[in-house]
Amino acid sequence: MRIRSTWVNVIWMAALCFCLAGQTPPAQDTAAKEAAAKEAAAKEAAKKDEPPRLPPRTAPTDYQAHAKAGTVTIAADFQVHAVPTPLATFNSEDYVVVEVGLFGPPGARLTISTGDFSLRINEKKSLESRPYGMVLSSLKDPSWEPPDTGESKSKTGINTGGGGQDATPVVVHMPFPLQRAMELKVQKAAMPEGDRALPEAGLIFFSYHGREKGIHSVELTYAGPAGKVILRLTP
Repeated sequence: MRIRSTWVNVIWMAALCFCLAGQTPPAQDTAAKEAAAKEAAAKEAAKKDEPPRLPPRTAPTDYQAHAKAGTVTIAADFQVHAVPTPLATFNSEDYVVVEVGLFGPPGARLTISTGDFSLRINEKKSLESRPYGMVLSSLKDPSWEPPDTGESKSKTGINTGGGGQDATPVVVHMPFPLQRAMELKVQKAAMPEGDRALPEAGLIFFSYHGREKGIHSVELTYAGPAGKVILRLTP
């Protein structure tokens, strides 16, 4: 009886060890899973730091104007020199901006190119769209103010008769991290190109230095794969 009891204990101990071994993964598998989890967490954190894209509005009627080109509805808002993004609004004195939304039936896709859009201001020659990268050097953030250094640069100029010197203020540039963050926001808000699922939206840029008060009429023309349409926008 004692021998049988001993064998029973041995069998139970072996079974228990087998179960525990099956439940506990090898050390290297655990390390691999931990590494994969850390990598996924890092990617998710990077996504959170990335500026969001400019989403299409709920409907074409939420824009200043809209019209159909085939089965696609083109909607647009004229933003003048403002550069709106989901996180902040910047401006550019050298470019005007049109926020465009593209809508279609369920499952619709469209090959989008900013070159399919042109802008006519005050019934003059149509302006071709410009890549967003050309706009970056002229961007300004109205919420950023340079620090007051209390200093000025002096330069020897024309003798004014008083023996003084002309003084010019020190030019303080926006810190690079802030400038880069501003540029990324505008890049993400620019109209994406290529084959895209609808609805889609983004900013389109046109070179124009005139002031807002001098703009009396605005026409946006779309001529692309969906067809051709002209939208009359509010200056």
